[in-house]
Amino acid sequence: MAVYFDHRVKAPDSSGVTVLISWHSSLCVLAVGSVNASTGGCVDLYLQQGEHVELCHVERGFSPSLLQWHPTKPLLAVGWETGETLLMSHPSGEHTPLPANTHTACITVLEWSSNGSRLVTGDQAGVMAVWRVDARGKLQGSPLIKHDYSKPLTCCIFRPAPPAEDVAMLARAAVSGDENALDMFNWKKSNRGTGFSLGSQEGLAFYISTADGSVYSVDEQARSVALLSVESAVQKMWYSKRRAVLAVVTDSLLLSQISLGPDRFAQEISKVKLSGRGAQHADIVWTENGLLITASGEQHIRLWDVEYDDHYALSLDESLGFEKGELLNCVSFCTSKQVLAAGTSRGRVALWHMVTVNDQKGDTKTQWKLQTPAEVEGNISQLQWGSSSHLLAVCSSSCVVILSEHVMCSHYNQQMAAVQLTPTQLSLANFNTNTHITFQTDTHIRAVQVTKDMVAVWNGKYVTVYEPSGQTLHSTGSFQCESPALAVHEENIYTVEPNRVQIRTPQGTVKQLLVFSEVEGNPTMLCVCGSYLAVGTDTSHVRVFDLTRREAKPLGITKNLAELIPDLGALRSVKCNASGSQLSVLITQVNGRPDNKVYFYDIELDTLSYFDFFRGRPASSLTQSEDSQSRCEGELAARCPVSQFWDENEPRLFVCEAFPVNSDIQSSSQSQTEKEDVLVVTFFVTQEHGVLLQDSQPKPATLFSLLALDAPYYYYICKLGEGEEQGEVVSTHAAAPQVPSFPQMVVRRALRDFVGLESCEKQTRDAMLNFSFYLTIGDMDEAFKAIKLIKSEAVWENMARMCVKSRRLDVARVCLGNMGNARAARALRDAEKEPEVEAQVAVLATQLGMLKDAELLYKSCGRFDLLNKFYQAAGQWQQAVETAESHDRIHLRTTYYSYAKHLEAMGDKNLALVYFEKSDTHRFEVPRMLMDDNVSLEIYINKMKDKDLYKWWGHYLESQSDMEAALHYYDFAQDYLSQVRVHCYLGNIQKASEIANETGNRAASYHVARQYEGQDEISQSVHFYTRAQAYNNAIRLCKENNLDEQLMNLALLSNPEDMMDTAMYYEEKATHMDRAVMLYHKAGHVSKALELAFATEQFGALQLIAEDLNETSDPALLARCSDFFIKHAQYQKAVELLVAAKKYNEALQLCLDQSLTITEDLAESLTVPRDSAHLSETGRKELLEKIADCCMRQGNYHLATKKYTQAGNKIKAMRALLKSGDTEKIVFFAGVSRQKEIYVMAANYLQSLDWRNDPEIIKNIIGFYTKGRALDLLAGFYEACAEVEIDDYQNYEKAYGALTEACKCLTKAKSRSGDEADSRLLILTHRLSLIKRFIQAQRLHEEDTVEALCLCESLLDEKDLDTAVRVGDVYGFLVEHYCQQGKFQQAWSKLEDLRSARPNINMSLYVSQSSLEALQNAAGIRLAYGDTSNTCAADEDEVEEDENINH
Repeated sequence: MAVYFDHRVKAPDSSGVTVLISWHSSLCVLAVGSVNASTGGCVDLYLQQGEHVELCHVERGFSPSLLQWHPTKPLLAVGWETGETLLMSHPSGEHTPLPANTHTACITVLEWSSNGSRLVTGDQAGVMAVWRVDARGKLQGSPLIKHDYSKPLTCCIFRPAPPAEDVAMLARAAVSGDENALDMFNWKKSNRGTGFSLGSQEGLAFYISTADGSVYSVDEQARSVALLSVESAVQKMWYSKRRAVLAVVTDSLLLSQISLGPDRFAQEISKVKLSGRGAQHADIVWTENGLLITASGEQHIRLWDVEYDDHYALSLDESLGFEKGELLNCVSFCTSKQVLAAGTSRGRVALWHMVTVNDQKGDTKTQWKLQTPAEVEGNISQLQWGSSSHLLAVCSSSCVVILSEHVMCSHYNQQMAAVQLTPTQLSLANFNTNTHITFQTDTHIRAVQVTKDMVAVWNGKYVTVYEPSGQTLHSTGSFQCESPALAVHEENIYTVEPNRVQIRTPQGTVKQLLVFSEVEGNPTMLCVCGSYLAVGTDTSHVRVFDLTRREAKPLGITKNLAELIPDLGALRSVKCNASGSQLSVLITQVNGRPDNKVYFYDIELDTLSYFDFFRGRPASSLTQSEDSQSRCEGELAARCPVSQFWDENEPRLFVCEAFPVNSDIQSSSQSQTEKEDVLVVTFFVTQEHGVLLQDSQPKPATLFSLLALDAPYYYYICKLGEGEEQGEVVSTHAAAPQVPSFPQMVVRRALRDFVGLESCEKQTRDAMLNFSFYLTIGDMDEAFKAIKLIKSEAVWENMARMCVKSRRLDVARVCLGNMGNARAARALRDAEKEPEVEAQVAVLATQLGMLKDAELLYKSCGRFDLLNKFYQAAGQWQQAVETAESHDRIHLRTTYYSYAKHLEAMGDKNLALVYFEKSDTHRFEVPRMLMDDNVSLEIYINKMKDKDLYKWWGHYLESQSDMEAALHYYDFAQDYLSQVRVHCYLGNIQKASEIANETGNRAASYHVARQYEGQDEISQSVHFYTRAQAYNNAIRLCKENNLDEQLMNLALLSNPEDMMDTAMYYEEKATHMDRAVMLYHKAGHVSKALELAFATEQFGALQLIAEDLNETSDPALLARCSDFFIKHAQYQKAVELLVAAKKYNEALQLCLDQSLTITEDLAESLTVPRDSAHLSETGRKELLEKIADCCMRQGNYHLATKKYTQAGNKIKAMRALLKSGDTEKIVFFAGVSRQKEIYVMAANYLQSLDWRNDPEIIKNIIGFYTKGRALDLLAGFYEACAEVEIDDYQNYEKAYGALTEACKCLTKAKSRSGDEADSRLLILTHRLSLIKRFIQAQRLHEEDTVEALCLCESLLDEKDLDTAVRVGDVYGFLVEHYCQQGKFQQAWSKLEDLRSARPNINMSLYVSQSSLEALQNAAGIRLAYGDTSNTCAADEDEVEEDENINH
């Protein structure tokens, strides 16, 4: 809550009527332009309290037309009506005129760019100029741009610049190698433009408008382009940076919005005619978020939200002091405070605070709350908020006033309370005598302190002391004092000055000085509690003084809290307790934000503790239970303390106000009063137990703030205008006749522990405080000791109430017992079945009448079902319904029903109808409720069109013998049974039959059937029994009347019991035995059906029955059926039945005897599961092998493999698989079988394939022989590989490698095979030596030809050379050599040797074609190496050789 001090500007005598005012955007300097009829016009500058700046005064013989401050510098642009423009600097008063020939008409446009480097000037003749201003605020020569629009200019705004480049991000990108980022740092890249701007950019493009409604866009290159044209002169423009939209308002209040795109593309998106008077003399304001506010001399101001297309109006409230017919002339909006100020025709400043709230749907809504007005003299014509949000300049017809916002001061001490009402008025309340005085001082009130015998008022310069005298106050002294802090105790006044605290008498005489060193700083905060003074300094030092003696004595040392509290910026509040042992401190952090903690400094122990409101818990919670700590966190988290107080007498009791953490907690902000969920939190603070939460409760919404704590009361300040409702009944007096009577501004509310005990004596009060303290720490013995002598039932009830907050049900039971409240004790005992402690406590709270606490407890534990019952019991039906709809839907219909019953009891039948319908009980409850009003009931039934209601009404009419009307409503209800019943009663059975036939209703058909049976019309009765699906009745009639033809169909439609009964009927009559068999079969009596079928030789029926037989059937029955099918050559069906009968061997033998193909399904059915009781494991395996043998005979090798595998005979399974020839499965099976024999079998099989051309097969062969330990076979395979390499590829090196591996295998197998392996190894070793010699000859040919030839000659001398090296290869090597050397004679000789050794050899296999051609040419002889017969013979020999290898 705040008041506004008015400071009238101290204008020079030469100034006249004020026409212009303008605040600097960041400095507290106000420019005022005025006109004097005799001397002309002048411009002056004033400080925030109206002090005139002598040097800053400009006079001309004509009137100033515009004032515009530089955005950052103390530089004022002044435009005059003659076209002259000058720049005036503050505080020097230096003038810099613009060139005189620029403008010749009245200046109408003055606009600075965002950084102040450009100034746009424009006049009434249409001339526009743009000037450059340097960083020092100096004008730079001639205008940069000058343009003549030939029409008066009206308005100009600069377009905001786009966001500057993020230099840090670009630098990181450039370091990481980003080419684009590197180019942006390179100003010489022509294709990259001019790079980017470091730091903030300034938009130099602007929009300017003319009196004919034209709007032009001017860019940085001085190009002016027309954007749009409106019908009349443009008065105001606004640019939305977020939407890139330009909004224009004309004199005729026409609002146009233009979307601006790139390349100065403009498109009009809307045009709206605003309501209100014409805007020629209207005051128009745009807010940053697009809110258009106008005041045009009406009784309200209009607001248009441009972005959301919403509009509304604000008007004055006479109850706040405004007069009827008062007009609003001008407006100004403070963005930082969200406050709208409007000046009225009666000299009042109306203030609306904008509050944004969220409704239940989550939508954001804006509310404007009108405050108490400030008053000045005359008709207000202009308003403007200053750079500091607490300054408001007001220009009226008689003066210019600077309103300075000041938070209303208040103080409480010794049952005396003082609250400031206006800048010069106080409201004083004495709670000892229950009197209230409204007192007016002669000066502004900046601080007030009270005792029971004295009131001290400080106006910033003087302290004035008043003493009560009857029902008024009189001044007893006054002295000069500029102390920023003030305190009083008994007859002493405490003030501060640099580095000391002064103790003065009421007349101002200094009695004592309390000195602080330079390090300790200057005292800035004083607080007296009891007989102790707490002092805080600007360097965050604190100290406490004892005031009980003649002179003040310090307690402890001066403590520097900055050493104990990290990030301490400054002290916000320092208070001490009534014993001077504890200091509580609120601080501001280094970053300027209020700290969320309240700190407690113990002077005796020199220790610091705190309670953190952000987390909702103290620094240590060892002395409180986990339950208390969790509740503490839940209730108090995310808050910030804003005020603090110690109890005036109890040193342990401390209280503070905690606002939500997102609240605006600046002390000067009026919005503080509008915040919700402000908690008043009470603590016990002791040396032994630290900080203990005692209570927390929301501050009442009608009260402004907490003033003091003096048990048993909290003292609150009321909001203005609400004191009469909240204050206590006290006598009200005015200190002077001319002072109007104000309501009492201070009210007191009892602490939770003292509700009902407000007037108790000191002994009871101390006992209650001790009980509350010990209850808080959980010491129940001491708690009961504290109250053992108290016999008052009210005290015990109050302690029971305390147990609700502390949730100590054990203590509550004792309290209830002492109260004698049996009902509450019984309810508490019954509540113990609830699992949640909160729910049990809520029952206690309900019994004690603490309904709000009970409600909160139920909500906190989530027991919305109990909360629903609570609301119902409390008669809060709307809340009960809302709770059921949102949280307790399982009881929703019950809640609707209970509410409807309540409404019925209250006589509100119309609303009861609605809730009976919602509860879905209206079909019974509404007829009951309206039974006495048949007309209303019939109207309701016809309106609802509900079938059940129609039926009920039909029954009612039938009971009244109104059959026709009853039939009518039965028809509406589609109640066919009732229709048939009434028609039969009326003897109209034909109509009843028609209804039953048409509708097919079973109940109606049954009723008609009974009627026909009673009339012996059997066929009709059977028909309707059938339609009613009452087949047993129809069968009964058919039997009784020998209707055998219909009997069979009815039996098949009926249940198995009726089928059996009908089958027995046929069997007894010995007719239609086939029907009997079928019915027995359908009824599930298969054995009886088979027996009867065999007896009567009904083979067709027998076959149908056998199809339904399975393994669950009787084995003997299955065997009998199988014999039947064998006799009739239906072997397949016989096999299936034998399998179902578990006769697997007989089934398999039948397959073998009759050559039945064993399919996979049949094989699976013949496979006995493991652990089967019908066959042992050995028998099971034998059966599986038999199945597999049968499959082998039939050529189903895969199935045989599967069954051999299931039988555990993997060898036979592999043989079956080998016969299938499925290589992939053979390889897989060998891999998973892991048996040597199977590995060898698989490898042998793979050798029969084309392994030479498939490396994967070779790999598998080697792997399988290795795993199967068949090293001799593996050696043979390696030998075969070597022969392939020699014969097919002449690759002796690979052949040598293969034979080497064969040797290794034979070496390993030597110990197993004995002499045979030895002889084979010797032969293989000899072959290896021969191949090695030939390989050596091939390798030496390039290096040592002679040695290579010798090696070949020696090889030819070997007798068994062909076993290792082909003779042709050796001769071919020699022939090739001699041909290459040109020694054709030797080559021919070797060729002849080869032909003699191998007459039929194909020489082209061993000697290259080119060598043979050269040899023939040299010898002149044509060789017959290409002879066909020889070639064929050689090829056949080769083939035979290969076949020998393979075998």
